[in-house]
Amino acid sequence: MPDRWPHGSTLSAHRAFVVHFATAGRATRRRYAGRAEHLPSGRVARFSSIKELLAFFATVLDAGPTDPDGQARDESSHPRGRR
Repeated sequence: MPDRWPHGSTLSAHRAFVVHFATAGRATRRRYAGRAEHLPSGRVARFSSIKELLAFFATVLDAGPTDPDGQARDESSHPRGRR
């Protein structure tokens, strides 16, 4: 697969998330808790496990792309179709 980073990303902005991991508990045990935000829609979820974080990703991505006000958009109206 060719490297496209030097010429721009091939990643879709409609699938962009920010994940903030909280610091909690003892340093000897990994705890995955924090907050995730889907950038295009502004949807936010708090999570206390990797399973919850992945479930949030799946829920948002299964809903499809969003228009500027955060509402799901009909895929058939997008020139490239589903991503």
